[in-house]
Amino acid sequence: MSNAEVTSTTMSIKDFEIGKPLGKGKFGHVYLARTRKEEFLVALKVLHKAQLIKDDMAHQLRREIEIQANLNHKNILKMYTYFYDEQRIFMVLEYAPRGELYKSLTKAGRFDEPKSSTYALQMVDALEYCHQNDVIHRDIKPENILIGYNHELKISDFGWSVHAPSSKRKTLCGTIDYLPPEMLNHQTYDKNVDLWCLGVLVYEFLVGKPPFESAETATTYQKIKAVEFEYPDYVSSEARDFISKLLVFTPSERMPLAVARGHPFITKHNSSNDNNTTTTTTNGN
Repeated sequence: MSNAEVTSTTMSIKDFEIGKPLGKGKFGHVYLARTRKEEFLVALKVLHKAQLIKDDMAHQLRREIEIQANLNHKNILKMYTYFYDEQRIFMVLEYAPRGELYKSLTKAGRFDEPKSSTYALQMVDALEYCHQNDVIHRDIKPENILIGYNHELKISDFGWSVHAPSSKRKTLCGTIDYLPPEMLNHQTYDKNVDLWCLGVLVYEFLVGKPPFESAETATTYQKIKAVEFEYPDYVSSEARDFISKLLVFTPSERMPLAVARGHPFITKHNSSNDNNTTTTTTNGN
């Protein structure tokens, strides 16, 4: 089963053996499943049309399927195919056996610097690939990342992603603690929103919570707009510099991903970037 085969196929739920639930959301559930013919393990995302229509999310789902179907990268969860019946839409996704990054981070409290650096490089690689294919993710956070068999990260949720080869966007979307200043100020924005989110993510890796987190949403917004946050003493100077060059108020002044790849925070803990990069290809973007 390959990405090249992604299409609205004539498959049906009868082609799968359904296993344990892996997760649930507002619009449906995700199950571990196995194809009856090939005995191939997948994650089967089952969405209910009625709820999607009720919440006016049908267009967003179509966009999510179109984007994810055309991305092929080791740090992005593959979507093999999709199909539907009268009431439901089924997305056949790559199975990431080590589960959610959020749960792993919660269990650990925080990650050490070598692991955070390795994960950061994988995210740089995946986001650089997305941007090369004119995709802005817009909702990078631990809850939207899974962990594969070899402990590699997999960006798993493209629900807020957009294909934007040239146009500037204005939609306010994402998660409160990860929203960049330009979104809060209702300004047009571009792929640099993902750089801000990467900075927040790496901070959360190292500290165990986002940098602008507050009890009140209004306070969080104020801190984001002022780029006001502090580092615990245990965060190294290299890590501080890496994060601070991403959490920059002016989007165009944020550290580009190509530069981030060679930053000391990355190179110090990754003996060779060649071991962590992927030959990036696409199937139709």
